[in-house]
Amino acid sequence: MTTDTVSSAAGVDTPRRAPANTPRRVMIASLAGTTIEFYDFYIFATAAALVIGPTFFPGESSQMQVLAAFMSFGLAFVARPVGSLLFGHFGDRIGRKSTLVASLVLMGGATVGIGLLPGYESIGIGAPILLCVFRLCQGLGIGGEWGGAALLATENAPRGRRAFFGMFPQLGPSLGFLLANGVFLVILLSISDEAFMAWGWRIPFLLSAVLVVIGLYVRTTLVESEVFNREQQKPPGRAPMIELLRDHRAPLLQGTLAMVACYAIFYITTVFTLNYATQTQGIDRGTFLGMLCFAIIFMAVATPLSALACDRFGRKPVIISGLVFTMLVGLLLAPLISSASTPLTLLFLCLGLTAMGWIYAPMGALLPELLPTRVRYSGAGVAYSLAGILGASLAPYAAQWLVGQGGLSWVGYYIVGMAMLSLVAMLTVRETRDNTL
Repeated sequence: MTTDTVSSAAGVDTPRRAPANTPRRVMIASLAGTTIEFYDFYIFATAAALVIGPTFFPGESSQMQVLAAFMSFGLAFVARPVGSLLFGHFGDRIGRKSTLVASLVLMGGATVGIGLLPGYESIGIGAPILLCVFRLCQGLGIGGEWGGAALLATENAPRGRRAFFGMFPQLGPSLGFLLANGVFLVILLSISDEAFMAWGWRIPFLLSAVLVVIGLYVRTTLVESEVFNREQQKPPGRAPMIELLRDHRAPLLQGTLAMVACYAIFYITTVFTLNYATQTQGIDRGTFLGMLCFAIIFMAVATPLSALACDRFGRKPVIISGLVFTMLVGLLLAPLISSASTPLTLLFLCLGLTAMGWIYAPMGALLPELLPTRVRYSGAGVAYSLAGILGASLAPYAAQWLVGQGGLSWVGYYIVGMAMLSLVAMLTVRETRDNTL
C-alpha cells in the first residue's frame, strides 16, 4: 500500500497511509466485475440455445446442432479450472487487483471476438474451431474472475457481515443474466427473425467492449486488502497450488461438491428449458426470454435474503435448506414444463431461480472461509470452477440426452441427484461463520 507524507504541528513529516477500500467501493467493484463477466458468459449461453448451432455447425440434424452448440458451451467450464490455477497463482502471489483486471480483459476480448467471427458458410471449418478457442478464453477469464471478486468482497468485509459482502459478487450473475437476456429480447423485438439469425445476435457480444471499459475503470481504483498485505509480510511458501493440494484437499473437495447443485439447477432452468420450450413446445423466443427476465428477479431477491440469513444463522443451515428446496424443484420440473402452459412454465422458472439464488449467495463467503489467505485465491477459484465442470458443463447436454431417453422426469431426477451430492458435502463441512480470515 502506498504512503505519502504530511507535516505535523512539530514540523516533522510523518507517513500517511493511503485510504483503504471503502465498503461502497468494494461493493461496486466486486459487483461490477462479475456482472460484466457473467453478461459475457450468458450471452453465449443464450446464443447457444438460439443461433450457435445453425451458424457454426450446419449440415447436421437440428438435434445434433443443439448438442454441438451445447458442447461448445461446455468448453468454457473445462477451461475454468485452468484459469483459476493461472490467475489464482498470481492473485495469491502478486495481488488481487492486477489479476482481476487481467481476467476482465481476457474475458471481454474473447466475447468481442465471437461477435466478429464469421460463420461456417464464410470460412468453413475455421469457424467452429475459432469459436471453441474464444469459448476456451472465456472460460479462462471467468475462472480467474470469481475467486478474486469473492476475496475482494470478503477480505474487506466488516466483522459479522462477510456473507452480506460476499453476496455482491453473487449478485453479478443475476444482473449479468438480466442484462444479457434483456439485450437479446430488445433485439428480437426490434428486427425480424431472419435479421436476428444473420447478424442481430452479434450485437450483445460487441456491446461487451463498452462494459469492459467501465469495469476496468472501477477496478483500477482499488487497493489491496489489509488481509493480503499482512500475508505478504510473511516468508513466501511453495507455489499456492502445490500447497493447496498438499495441505487443503478436504476443504477443496467440500467446496467443490457443495456448489454442484447451484450450477445444475441454474443451467437446466435457463439454457435447457429455453431450447426445449422454443423448439419442442413452440413458445416464441421473445416471449420465453421475457419470462426469464422476470424469473431472474426472484434469484436477485433470494440472493441478499440468503446472505443476511447466513450472517445471522450460519452458512450450513441456510445452504442445506436451499438444497432440500432444490430437490423439490427438480421433482416439479416434469409436471410443470410438460404442461406446455406458459404460466406453469413461468412458475418453474421462478422456483428454479429462487433455489439458485438461495444456495448460491452463501458460496461467496463459504469458499473463502474454508481456506487460508496464502492459497485462498487459488482454492476458492478452483473449487468454483471444478463445480462448474461437474454441475454445469454437461447439464444442458445431459438434460437434452435424458429427455430423449426417458422424458422430462429424468431431467428432474438429474437435478435431485446433483442436489443430493451437494447436501452430502455440506453435512461434512464445519460451520465457518466465525472463522477469522
